[in-house]
Amino acid sequence: MSVIGIGTDIVECLRIAQMIERHGELFIGRVYTPHEIGYCSARKAATQHYAGRWAAKESVLKALGTGWSRGVSWRDMEIRNDGDGKPRVALAGGAKEISDSLGINEFLVSISHCRSHATAIAVALGNDA
Repeated sequence: MSVIGIGTDIVECLRIAQMIERHGELFIGRVYTPHEIGYCSARKAATQHYAGRWAAKESVLKALGTGWSRGVSWRDMEIRNDGDGKPRVALAGGAKEISDSLGINEFLVSISHCRSHATAIAVALGNDA
C-alpha cells in the first residue's frame, strides 16, 4: 500500500454548536448521515462528537485533493466506528467516484476532541503501482 493523500482539520466545537443552534435539524441533516446523527446524539458531549465528525470529513476531502468541488457533498462521507471503536470512512456518490479514480482502497482516520476543539487526520491508501 502507498499513501495517495493526507488531510487534517481542526474545528472549534463552539462553531459547530452555534450552527446546530442556529439551523437545527436542517444543518444536521445536510452534513451528517442518519448513522452519524444517531452516534453523536447518543453521546453525553454530542457537540464534540459532531465536531469530530466534521473535522474527519474535512480531512477526507483534503486527502482526496478535491475540496468541495467535483460534485462531492457532506453526506458522501460517513464516519463509522468498527467493533473496537476505531473510526472508519465509508464513501458514496461523488466522493466514492473520485476515490475510485485515484485508486484509493482505504482511509485511515483518527479523531480527537476536547471541550473547545476537535481535530482529525485522514490518510488515503492505495495499491502500489
